[in-house]
Amino acid sequence: MPPYVEARGLFKIYQVADLEVVALQGLDLTIEAGELVAIVGASGSGKTTLLNILGGLDVPSAGRIVVGEYDLTRLSEHALVRYRREQVGFIWQQPARNLLPYLSVTQNIELPMLLAGLSPAERRRRCAALLTAVGLAGKATARPDELSGGEQQRVATAVALALDPPLLLADEPTGELDTETAAEVLVLFRHLCRSRGVTVVIVTHDLAVTAVADRVIRIRDGRVSSEAVRGDREEFVVIDRLGRLQLPATLRDQYGLVGRARVAAAGDHVGIWPAPQE
Repeated sequence: MPPYVEARGLFKIYQVADLEVVALQGLDLTIEAGELVAIVGASGSGKTTLLNILGGLDVPSAGRIVVGEYDLTRLSEHALVRYRREQVGFIWQQPARNLLPYLSVTQNIELPMLLAGLSPAERRRRCAALLTAVGLAGKATARPDELSGGEQQRVATAVALALDPPLLLADEPTGELDTETAAEVLVLFRHLCRSRGVTVVIVTHDLAVTAVADRVIRIRDGRVSSEAVRGDREEFVVIDRLGRLQLPATLRDQYGLVGRARVAAAGDHVGIWPAPQE
C-alpha cells in the first residue's frame, strides 16, 4: 500500500516586495494512514508552510504532494475547497480561530454539519458522540468564554472532526496552554488517532509531543533533517532522494563540518570529515 501522504521535491517560494523567500527547498516526506506525526523546527524552517500545503490552504511552487487519492498539485480551486471541507480538520493555536464566541459548544460542533446539509437527527447524534470522545459531555450548552483553555481546544478538536475527516492538522495546539493542560490535549490526540483511525499531523515547538507521537520529524531550512520513531532511542538523519543530508548542529560544530567535506564508504560505514583547506 502506498503511504497516505507522500511529498516529493516540494518547493515553496514567496515573493516579498522585491525578494524571493524560499520556505521549502525540495522537501521529501511520507506519512502512513493512522499515524500521529509531530513536525518540529525553528521559526522560519518551513513547518507551517508544509501544514498549509497539506491542508489545501496553499499550493507548492514545484514538486508533488498526494494525500490519499488526492494529488493536491493538480486540483482546481473548486476541488481544493471540497478537499478542505471533506478531507481535513484544522485546529489552530488561538481559540478565536477555532470557535465562534456567540455560539454554544453544541452549536459550534454542529455548524460544519449544518453547512454540509446533515439532518438535525444526524447532527445531534454526531455531536453527542464527539462530546463524549473529547470528555466534554457536560459542557454542551456552555459558551467558549465559560471554558478553560484546554476545554476550548477539546471543543476545537470536536469541531475539526465534525465531518469525520481522515486527516487532522494541528498548528501549535498547545502553544497557549499550561504544561499540565497541554499534556492532556496531546493525550487526547493520541486517543483519537487510535480510536477513530485519524491521521494526525501536529506542528509544534512543544517537545512534550514526542511522548505521544509515533514519529517526530525535524525540519530545517525547508527540508527534513532528521526523524525519530516512538520508542526508539536514536534519532536518524534523513538523506533525501537527491542524496542531501543535514547534520545536527552539534556534530557540525564539534568536527568543524562547515563548507566542503570529504565522504567515503568502507564496508557498512560511511565517513565524513572536513576537506583540507586550500
